[in-house]
Amino acid sequence: MWNVSVSPHVRSNESVDKIMWTVVACLVPPLLLSVFVFGVQVLLITAVSVISCMAVEAISQKLLGREVTVKDGSAALTGMLMAFVIPPGVSFLIPILGAVMAIYIGKHLMGGLGYNIFNPALLGRAFLLATFPVAMTSAWLPPLTDGAIFTYLSSGVDAISTATPLAVLKEQGMLAFREAFGSPAEVYPSFFLGWRPGCIGETSGLLIVLGGIFLMYKRYITWHIPVSMLGTMAVLTWIFGGDTLFSGDPLLAVLTGGALLGAFYMATDYVTSPSTRTAQLVYGIGIGALTVLIRIKGGYPEGVCYAILLMNPLSSVLDGWFKPKRFAPPAGGEK
Repeated sequence: MWNVSVSPHVRSNESVDKIMWTVVACLVPPLLLSVFVFGVQVLLITAVSVISCMAVEAISQKLLGREVTVKDGSAALTGMLMAFVIPPGVSFLIPILGAVMAIYIGKHLMGGLGYNIFNPALLGRAFLLATFPVAMTSAWLPPLTDGAIFTYLSSGVDAISTATPLAVLKEQGMLAFREAFGSPAEVYPSFFLGWRPGCIGETSGLLIVLGGIFLMYKRYITWHIPVSMLGTMAVLTWIFGGDTLFSGDPLLAVLTGGALLGAFYMATDYVTSPSTRTAQLVYGIGIGALTVLIRIKGGYPEGVCYAILLMNPLSSVLDGWFKPKRFAPPAGGEK
């Protein structure tokens, strides 16, 4: 006897909960290193961001009459990623306000999980940068080995006298970068291992890449978006960046800012990225090209956030353009 049932007919042990919490676990090592580099306030900011996102998620679902699914890990992941793209010296109010934009407006007002057009964490970051530009561009902490951090902690002043490598490159050029951090060849190891000023999640390229490789191994993401995005950034910087801030150095362009974090954890978001392989390649190329354009010609030193947000609405369009061909017999049995 045949047992007929509705689709889906393919079963898997994977679930939203498992995938989300696995990604969160992959972000824990970079977070711990960031705590070691910048101090315990990084852990507190991240905790505030995660708790705020989970609280806003539960409240939003209650207000909108939906099932409360805060345990699925999606809100916790958004909170962690949003903390990763803000400076380590901001006040606790910043991630709380960012959570409202990311979860309530960017996610639930658009229909909830699976219906949001933009990456919630990056939407929250863009909102914070537009609303609190001073805090989001000046609350940088130098690594703990730098004596300036102890001056900051003991004096209690609000402003911190340090700058990110991207800011130095953008505003002062390669000569100032060399004076502050050393030659590009000298800073490659420290930038990749994670000892430089920057956002909370920009500490270690090595740990970010290792986490991304693990997600590929689990088949939660594929190589198409990260490789095409980073490859495009490297090639375009080499071609067009000779007389600009990066002096045509493709490796420096990839190691500075949030390029690696964006490539492996932001651009690969299931909801806001394409699902077909060819579309993913085009999507990654678009993000890489926009990032280089913003960095070289735009007013901001970093371009990853806005490049991904600009490409987010095109993901479904790209899937439509590159959808796989269906093979089926002609209608009516015609040959």
